[in-house]
Amino acid sequence: MKREYRIRCAGVRLCALGMIFSAGLASAASHYTDLRNVEPIHGDAAAGATKAKVCFACHGENGTSIAPIFPRLAGQRADYLYHRLLTFKRASAKDPYYSKSPMTALVVPLSDNDMRNLAAFFASQEPQPAASTTPAVNPEPTAGPEKGERLFRTGDPARGIPPCQGCHGAEARGTAVDKGPYLVYPVLRGQYSPYLVSRLTNFRMGLPHDTTSDFIMSNVARTLDDDSVQAIAAWLSSLPPAKSL
Repeated sequence: MKREYRIRCAGVRLCALGMIFSAGLASAASHYTDLRNVEPIHGDAAAGATKAKVCFACHGENGTSIAPIFPRLAGQRADYLYHRLLTFKRASAKDPYYSKSPMTALVVPLSDNDMRNLAAFFASQEPQPAASTTPAVNPEPTAGPEKGERLFRTGDPARGIPPCQGCHGAEARGTAVDKGPYLVYPVLRGQYSPYLVSRLTNFRMGLPHDTTSDFIMSNVARTLDDDSVQAIAAWLSSLPPAKSL
């Protein structure tokens, strides 16, 4: 009788733990977006152009932003752009990262088709060299482009730094893989250094943390010291901009 009672109690406890575990998974799932199995997005670039005028104030009519703190969008992967817009739209008003961005309020009124069309529009633009009036970024000598290229291509196994090209391609234009998570890994070639430094620094602090891609980048960024962040950003920004593969 006692043995039967103990078995029943154990069963109840296991059942309760299972319910708690399932609830935990459900709760976690509601706080991030799984981008590992996304499908390619499609949009109308011409329709996107009619919606993009408000974007030009920061990102430029040709997708080349007016200041290096704003990302260049011309030639970027449409899938990356769409899912970034989607994350801004879904962000909580109290989110520690997205609530501080002017993008969040701008994306709220956009429909899903609007976001697809805008992504298609900017992805279709031909990347242009940065204007000569853009302030130059002068990294420290130890954080020069050569070190950045080495870290991007081969990483640093001794420090646990993986090579960036594994996800972003050997020439920082993305990889030829056109499915799954690779669709949403951005083109980094020719991106502004200050923007890249800001993003990597935020990732190192665990911000943002709303998608599976964010989790990957946070873990990578935590292996980088300030010098390495500056070096990678300096090398990428020194490359001529180009469209994704």
